[in-house]
Amino acid sequence: MKLTKSVLLTALLLMNGAALAYSPEELAKECHKPKFTDFTLSEYKMPEQHQVAPETEFSFKVPVWTNKDTIKLTVKNQAIPFTVESNSSFHKVTSKIPAEFTGKFFRLNVSAKVIEGICHEETGWLIKVADKAPAATTETAPAEAPAAPAAPAAPAAPAEASPASAK
Repeated sequence: MKLTKSVLLTALLLMNGAALAYSPEELAKECHKPKFTDFTLSEYKMPEQHQVAPETEFSFKVPVWTNKDTIKLTVKNQAIPFTVESNSSFHKVTSKIPAEFTGKFFRLNVSAKVIEGICHEETGWLIKVADKAPAATTETAPAEAPAAPAAPAAPAAPAEASPASAK
C-alpha cells in the first residue's frame, strides 16, 4: 500500500512537471490576439442612445502583428469595403457606413487573424444611424440676430430724452 502511494505520487509529480515545461519554440507560438482600438464612431448604448449621421466615415486600429489580408468588416453578413493604411505600429482601417442603413440599427462586425499562428479575434459595435444628417447651420442666421437689437436701440434713445425734458 505504501509502495503504491509513493509510485502514484512520483508519477503525478513527473507528469505535472512535464506539463509546465515549455520549449522556446512553444513560447514563440504563444497567441497574441489582435485588439481593435480607437474606434471613431459612438456606440449605441442606453441611456445615451448615441446616433451617427448617415454615410459617416469611421476608422479603427489593429496591431501590426495582424495579417491585414485577413481583416473582414461586415454588416448583416454583407462585406463592407474598406481601406488599410499601415505603419510600423498598427494598421488603420477606414470605411464608411453604407447609405442603405440610414435610420436603422446594425452591428458592425470585424475579425482578423495574426500573421504567425492560428490566433484570431472578432468583435463588433452596435450602431444607430440617424434618419437624416443633422441640419447645417448657416452663417447668415447669427449675422441677422445682432442686427435686429440694434434697430430698436436707436428709437429708445430719444424716448429716454423726452422724459428728462418733461421734468
